[in-house]
Amino acid sequence: MGFLAWYLGMLDSSPIITKSISSALIYAAADITTQTITMESYSTWDTIRTLRMAGYGMIILGPAQHMWFNFVARVLPKRDVITTFKKLLMGQLVYGPAITASFFSFNAALQGESGIEIAARLKRDLLPTLLNGLLYWPICDFFTYKIVPVHLQPLMNSSFSYLWTIYLTYMASLNKAVLDH
Repeated sequence: MGFLAWYLGMLDSSPIITKSISSALIYAAADITTQTITMESYSTWDTIRTLRMAGYGMIILGPAQHMWFNFVARVLPKRDVITTFKKLLMGQLVYGPAITASFFSFNAALQGESGIEIAARLKRDLLPTLLNGLLYWPICDFFTYKIVPVHLQPLMNSSFSYLWTIYLTYMASLNKAVLDH
């Protein structure tokens, strides 16, 4: 129980930092996994890309998860099935699109894409990604909202994000979107 007790203690004393570091490590691990799976034999590991993913987890996702899950727990404190479905719906309609758009925008901006290029990337990738997420996230969210205590929900969400992030980092690594003129 040593590490678990330490981690739970860190969640109590420094929740945002702990959740941010956890998200950064999970996003970095997911990107390393993605690169390992998709890497050509002549390619090398893209350290900058992994740092971008970890940076996103640290700077945006960790704090966003902390704020979101605490907000949802305040607004809808019950854990019955109907309330859980309300939380799930809120996540799919508000949090999911916002966090996915921020992921693509953050990643593209750090790759030097212009505002117009980022908008084109979002136009190309956001809706298909959200639709694919409907096959994955409702099950994850139901489990998280129904069973997991609020202070551990960001960690559970990040853990589910490991698999999802493999998909996201693949999508984010695609070439720039073609601009319509």
